[in-house]
Amino acid sequence: MKSDSAAGLYVHVPFCKGKCPYCDFYSITDPGAERRWARALIREGQGYRADFSAFDSLYLGGGTPSVLPDDLLAELLAGLDALRPFASESERTIECNPNDLSPERIECYRSLGFNRISLGIQSLDDTELAFLGRRHRRSDTLRALDWVRERGPNNLGIDLIYGFAGHSIARWRSTLEAVLRYQPQHLSCYQLTLADRTPFGRAAATGQPRLATPEEQADLFLFTAEFLGERGFLHYEVSNFARDSTYRCRHNLKYWSRAPYLGLGPAAHSHRDGVRWWNPASVEAYCRAVEVTGSAAAGREQLSSEQIRLEDLALGFRTREGVALEQLDPGAPRTQAAIAELLEAGLATLAAGRLRPTTRGFLVADGLSLLFVA
Repeated sequence: MKSDSAAGLYVHVPFCKGKCPYCDFYSITDPGAERRWARALIREGQGYRADFSAFDSLYLGGGTPSVLPDDLLAELLAGLDALRPFASESERTIECNPNDLSPERIECYRSLGFNRISLGIQSLDDTELAFLGRRHRRSDTLRALDWVRERGPNNLGIDLIYGFAGHSIARWRSTLEAVLRYQPQHLSCYQLTLADRTPFGRAAATGQPRLATPEEQADLFLFTAEFLGERGFLHYEVSNFARDSTYRCRHNLKYWSRAPYLGLGPAAHSHRDGVRWWNPASVEAYCRAVEVTGSAAAGREQLSSEQIRLEDLALGFRTREGVALEQLDPGAPRTQAAIAELLEAGLATLAAGRLRPTTRGFLVADGLSLLFVA
């Protein structure tokens, strides 16, 4: 069944020049399969032409999309544009590493229709960058920022990481102040997490690398929200800030609102009409499946009405929009008690028929929905 609303199109670029020790996203460091992957991706997309009527966002994530050669990226974009028409005001994002950029490459991105760059800076401190296993250094980042501001699209998003041991508020403030001089439209500020299957996660058993304490992490989170809020940013999702509502990441909003989206490439996920499906996390397995059958879906599930409700609550409480009261069964005594508890604790506000998390509510966002589950 076709979805009536415009969907988002996500492309997973599974190639990196190096693996960061904290990253839990699928990627490989061998570029030898890039062109095979691109051909498979377009063929996979062609198989969904009857299922999605239109797209209004395109997001190239990874991995590291900016490692792709310009000619291959141009071929890929031509193939994607042929799948389905994009709305005239579509948001088209490409994730980039600072040391992959040049003035010529940025102009290439603009010529290919990208109107939003998401720059994976993570830090402006060389010691922190080395700790995080990043390929670039502060000088690379500042040069890239100058180029983006001179030649790139107006819509600039920046990714940062905080919350590791020794990451003081003073050092974090210095990074934020330096970044804001370039007037980004969007900031994603992620607390460092230690996923089990990453080098950092495997090393956690020995006590290294250490995270900041929970109290320090909370202080850093609250400082970030206050600092950026005072400078006019809208804290619209737990980790995301926009200069105003027009600069919220429209593609990512689809995930949080459970709108339809199609994911192409290895490890990509898709969702439409209560059905979720996903591709194998292997370039070889992905390409082979598409070449043989035209499809790469490795698994699929139909969500029940209760699963949909629980996802709506969990995702809703991660955004400033919160959750509509009718989704909470407002007449139930349990619901009334939970709402009263959140209001009294200052973790949520109630207005215009919606229960919305406060900044302190964002600190415990993942637990808020559990208060409304029987």
